[in-house]
Amino acid sequence: MPGRRAFLALLPVLAACGFTPVYGPQGDAGPLRGAILAAEPDTDITFAFVRQIEQRLGLPNQPRFGLSYTIRTAETGLAIDESNNVTRLNIEGRLAWALTPLDGEDPVLTGEEIAFTAYSAGESPLAALESERDALRRLAIILADDVVARLLAEAP
Repeated sequence: MPGRRAFLALLPVLAACGFTPVYGPQGDAGPLRGAILAAEPDTDITFAFVRQIEQRLGLPNQPRFGLSYTIRTAETGLAIDESNNVTRLNIEGRLAWALTPLDGEDPVLTGEEIAFTAYSAGESPLAALESERDALRRLAIILADDVVARLLAEAP
């Protein structure tokens, strides 16, 4: 595998320039692992969001920061069949979030993330409902991954 050999040959160069994997022993994710307590979820999409945050940063075993968030979604039709039925829909998600020390009031980091996903309405109402639920779960994962990327890049 030439790609693997090239990568392995590049490792000493990366180590010499100070590169450390974000999830490695000396990486930036270390101090955040288990340190962020997300607000309690109350909907399917917020449950999926919190679950993804915890999968990426660990369960809050010694939380130092609270993560508050608000997720808003909007749905628009993308495709219409010959009978004027919407067959494909787009869901846009907007997430406003703030990272606040548990012993403080002022956020140390805030942000807004925007993402979208789509789903097929399908022939049956049950299939359409399950497709919508799946799209909302995927949207929550995308938004959570965006937040984690920002936290790893900018968190104190």
